[in-house]
Amino acid sequence: MQGIGIGTSDFKKLRVKDYYFIDKTMYIKDILDNKNEIALITRPRRFGKTLNMSMLKYYFDCKTTDNGELFKGLKIMEQDEKYTSKLGYYPVIYMTLKDVQDRNYENMILNMKTAVLEMYQEHRYLLESEKVYPEEKEKIKEILYTRENEVELKNSVKELSKYLNRHYGKPVMLLVDEYDVPLQNAYVEGYYEEAIKFFKTFYGVTFKDNQYLEKTVITGVSRVAKESIFSGANNFKVYTVLDNEFSRDFGITKEEMVKVIEDFEIQEEKDEIQKWYDGYTIGNTTGIYNPWSILNYLTDRKLIPYWVNTSSNDLIKLILKNSTTVKEKIERLLKNEAIEVKIDQETVIVGIEKNEDNIWGLLVGTGYLKVVEIVDIQKKLYKVQMTNKEIKFLFEDIIDDWFRDKVIGNDLNSILKDLVTLNLEEFEEKFKILVRQMFSFMDVGENTAENFYHAFVLGMLVGLKDSYYVNSNRESGMGRYDIMLEPKDKNANSFIMEFKVYKKEKESTIEETIANAKKQIEEKKYEESLIERGFTNITKMVFAFKGKEVKIEVY
Repeated sequence: MQGIGIGTSDFKKLRVKDYYFIDKTMYIKDILDNKNEIALITRPRRFGKTLNMSMLKYYFDCKTTDNGELFKGLKIMEQDEKYTSKLGYYPVIYMTLKDVQDRNYENMILNMKTAVLEMYQEHRYLLESEKVYPEEKEKIKEILYTRENEVELKNSVKELSKYLNRHYGKPVMLLVDEYDVPLQNAYVEGYYEEAIKFFKTFYGVTFKDNQYLEKTVITGVSRVAKESIFSGANNFKVYTVLDNEFSRDFGITKEEMVKVIEDFEIQEEKDEIQKWYDGYTIGNTTGIYNPWSILNYLTDRKLIPYWVNTSSNDLIKLILKNSTTVKEKIERLLKNEAIEVKIDQETVIVGIEKNEDNIWGLLVGTGYLKVVEIVDIQKKLYKVQMTNKEIKFLFEDIIDDWFRDKVIGNDLNSILKDLVTLNLEEFEEKFKILVRQMFSFMDVGENTAENFYHAFVLGMLVGLKDSYYVNSNRESGMGRYDIMLEPKDKNANSFIMEFKVYKKEKESTIEETIANAKKQIEEKKYEESLIERGFTNITKMVFAFKGKEVKIEVY
């Protein structure tokens, strides 16, 4: 069995080490067939954008000597001469902006200089070229020693394309990866206006009337509004997850997944794998699997969230946390409903949390939601749904953050104080508020409700860990209690807690649910272990839940 190159985004390394490779070389054909001089392709993160960019670089680059060997046996080499003749034909500029991010503008510029330095280092041979003028070589040296000013930095790509065009006598292929990372980070860190001003000029100089370029391919996660950053670019086309073009070139299609399942002999797990990592839609191609998650699963053989943990998700959390309009819809999404929303594909990052159309566009474009139906394309109305179980995990995590920020941070200490001092009427009122605020966002299935409520209260009680032992589901008497709070000071109050969910087929009222829970506590003698260890101040509590309604009885 071939090895799996998790995190390997260099095409040559992948091929030389003979790592498992899903043949995406028809992407090269799609790029050559595309008529636009500048193609911006947005796809979710970890969907193979950087590997595909690396593949383009090795295919087109005229200074690479082993192009043919790297592509031997792959689909692109089965195409006609129109495509195979471009193997090793063009000079290539490859630039990644993935590390052009920091906490302030000044450091972002330093990181930008590093990115440009790495780009120039690949072409240091130009210092020996007879076709590059002496004064131009001095400019190259300034960049190689990172001594350039911001004006020279903004001109760096256009200048390099000019040198390469003259040196080789051919137009240049320009590849820009992760173009939107600096802008998203700048917004989160609070220096967006400075960053957008820099990049608007940088891209304007790079693309406008640059006669040295054959074609430019740009990739990123989000589609930033053209007028905010690419206003000077001509013959510019954006391809998002809603477009049919390049729809099979990223991610693992269901046909490709059939071969993966066969190659790794995971037929028995295929249904669960589908629930966790399938569900992405790009244009008219449905059933796309997340490649990062699949590769990690093939290595670990565990059905856990991989993709959602590869990034801090800072921008997503920021816009959802600050938005007052989307939370009700998120609740419906968590219940696996499809909701109708308006999607603006051109993300305007400034104030995005105040523009619901932009929020849904970003969530769809970045892979957190999928389009399941086009309602009215003229009005930009679509039905969307949560992509899969892995994405649902992320949203539940975000909801948990809201809970901690808005509820627990303000009220938890006072609620726990009310509990341990037996101010139980106040405790019940505050607890009911917690339930309404938290559970409104949660999808609590009938079969898992009791466990959910149990876990909810257990999470609250962690705040008592300095003064109490918080025990759960342990044996006492003739059964297992739900939660027992055992004070480290034997004179303090101890607690036994039982959780019951009202079930209409068994009980006529929630009061009957409470009675049944009390009966269970007494019949199973849950207090025995506390009494045996000398505790006398024992409080028994029944929590009865009916959806978002909760009643507490203390005795």
